[in-house]
Amino acid sequence: MSIPSHARSNFQTLLRAAGDGNLALMECLDAATGSPRYVICAVVRDNGDYVFTPFGHLADGNPYDAYLPPDPDDPEGFVPPETGEAP
Repeated sequence: MSIPSHARSNFQTLLRAAGDGNLALMECLDAATGSPRYVICAVVRDNGDYVFTPFGHLADGNPYDAYLPPDPDDPEGFVPPETGEAP
């Protein structure tokens, strides 16, 4: 699997912002659900104003439950979710 260039570019921007001390964590509302989200933003100054560029939000609850990682045995697949059943 290949990570798209826009995601790589955004990640590099996020790393630069972190290295420069220009990150912020903002409380926002999810546009679809209205639920609170804690959003990681890069911060820049523009003519005396602060501009916040959102990059993503922190996972609610246990982040290990929120994502399925790539499968080390299948370069095109992901580790399947656990069903709770013994093999």
